[in-house]
Amino acid sequence: MGKSRKLLYATLPGCWGALIVGCLSFTPSLLPRGGIIQGVIWGITAAIGYGLGVLAAWIWRAFADRDPRQPRRRSWPVFFISTAVLVVVSFGLGQYWQYEIRKLMDVTDYNIAFVVASPFVAALVFGLILLIGRGLRGLYRWAAHLLSRWIGRRAAHAVGWILVAGLTYLVVTGLLLQGLVSALNSAYSVRDTKTAEGVHQPATSLRSGGPGSLIPWDTLGWQGRNFTGQGPSVNDIEKFTGQPAMEPIRVYAGLASAHDAEAQAALAVRDLQRAGGFGRKNLLIVTTTGSGWVDPALVDSFEYLTGGDAATVAIQYSYLPSWVSYLVDQSKAREAGRALFDAVYGAWSELPPGQRPRLLDAGESLGSFGGETAFSGEHSLANLTDGALFAGPPNFNSLFREFTDHRDAGSLEVQPVYRDGRIVRFANAPGKNVPPADQPWSGSRVLYMMHPSDPIVWWSPHLIFSPPDWIGETHGSDVLQGMFWMPFVTFWQVTADLPFATGVPAGHGHKYTSEYVDGWNAVMRPAGITPEERASLKKIVAAGE
Repeated sequence: MGKSRKLLYATLPGCWGALIVGCLSFTPSLLPRGGIIQGVIWGITAAIGYGLGVLAAWIWRAFADRDPRQPRRRSWPVFFISTAVLVVVSFGLGQYWQYEIRKLMDVTDYNIAFVVASPFVAALVFGLILLIGRGLRGLYRWAAHLLSRWIGRRAAHAVGWILVAGLTYLVVTGLLLQGLVSALNSAYSVRDTKTAEGVHQPATSLRSGGPGSLIPWDTLGWQGRNFTGQGPSVNDIEKFTGQPAMEPIRVYAGLASAHDAEAQAALAVRDLQRAGGFGRKNLLIVTTTGSGWVDPALVDSFEYLTGGDAATVAIQYSYLPSWVSYLVDQSKAREAGRALFDAVYGAWSELPPGQRPRLLDAGESLGSFGGETAFSGEHSLANLTDGALFAGPPNFNSLFREFTDHRDAGSLEVQPVYRDGRIVRFANAPGKNVPPADQPWSGSRVLYMMHPSDPIVWWSPHLIFSPPDWIGETHGSDVLQGMFWMPFVTFWQVTADLPFATGVPAGHGHKYTSEYVDGWNAVMRPAGITPEERASLKKIVAAGE
C-alpha cells in the first residue's frame, strides 16, 4: 500500500504546472482536432507542465535553502476550485476555436462522444507518463544506492543518472523504435506483393509491367502497380483537349525490380528508352514518398496539360510510409532521388540538343526531399532542368530551408520571395499570380506549393524552444489568426497534427490535388490553355482522387 501511495501522490507545484500548461493545450493549432487527439495532447502537455512545476519548486527551494514543506490547509481547495474554473473556460474556448478552424476548412465531422471522452483520455495519458517518470526515478535511486557500496555518494548519483538515461535511450531507440520499424516493414512488405482492387496489368508496351517491358509486373510493388496500372487514357485526354492526343508513358522500378537504387535507376532508364520516353516532348522525373507512392494528381495533371506527349519515371526506395521513412530511411530517399536523376540526365544529355525532351522534376512531401538532393541550389535546378514542382516540402528540406531562410527582406516565411523570384517561387494558392507578380520569371521555373495549414511544411524540433517567423506573421487564409507560439505546447500541437495532415479537404493541410493543375501550368506554361479549361481539368483531377 505504501508503494502505491509513492507512485500515485502528486505535489502541489507540479499540479499547478499541469493545470496551467494543460489548459494551454486547447489553444488552436494548424488543423482541426478531434476529441481523442485533444485528450492525448492535453495529457502530454499536462505531464510536461507537472515536470516544469516540480522543477521550478526544486530551484526555488535550492535558492531558499530549505526542504519541501506540506501545503497549507487551504492550498488544495484553492487549487481544486481553480482547476474547475480554468478547465471549463479552456475547454469551452477550445471548442470554439476548433469550430472556427473547421469552418475555415469546410470540415463537417464532429464527434461529440469523443469530445466528452477527451478528459478521460487526458487523465490516462497524464497518469501513464507520470508513472513512467517515477519508475525511471525509482530505477535511478536503486542504481545509485547499489553503486554507493563501491564508490562515493555523489559519484554514485551521477553514474546512476547516466546509466538510467542510457538505458532509456537504448530501450526507446532500440527495442521500441526498431521493433516498431521492423513490424511495420514486415507488414508493408507483405502488402507490397499485392495489387489494389481495380488495378490491372497494362495491356500497352508504354508502361512498365506491360508487354515487352524490361520490368516484370510482379516486381513493381503495390504503389508501382497503382502508378503504371492507372492514369488517363488517350480518350480521356482527347476528351479534355478536343484534339488528337498521345498515350502517356509511365515507367517504374520497384524494390524487387533490382538490388539497389542505382540498379533500379539504370533499369528504369533502359525501360524508358525501350518505351520511347526520350522521344516524347516532356520527360518528368518523380521522386516518390516513402512507400513508393506517386500522387496521381501530380502525374495526371502533367499528362493532361501536355496532351499525353509525356513520359514519367519513378523508383521505389522503401516499403514504409513517409513518416516512418523520415525517421529511418532519409538516406534512402536521398540516394534514390540522386540516383534516378543522374541516370535519366546521363541518358538525356547524350541526345543531340535538338532532340532532347523538356526535362522536369517533381516530388511531394518526402519525395520533394529526395528530389532536391540532385541539386545544389537554384542555378543547379535551372541549369539541369526545364522546371521543377515540389509540393508540401518538409521543413528539413535542405534547399527549401536555404531559400526560405535567405528570403528577401520584407517577405514572409509563409509566402517567401527568394532573390526577386527569378528562378524559385513559392505559392500558397498557385491558381493566383505567384509572387512577386511584378517581376520577370523567365527560363526554367521552380515552384514550391505549400499550404499555410500544412504541418509537414512547418513542423520542426525548433518549435520546442524557438518561435518561428510564420507564427508571428499574418497567418494564411486557412490558419486561425488566434494561433500563437508557446514553448513545448506548440511543438506537441503541431506534432499531433502530422498524422492527420491529409485528413482534411483538398486545398488544406498536406492534401494537394487540383493545385497541381495550376502548379504545372505555372511551371510549364502550356500554350492555349484557358482559365476555363484549367477549371475543368481541376474537376477531372479532383474526381480521380
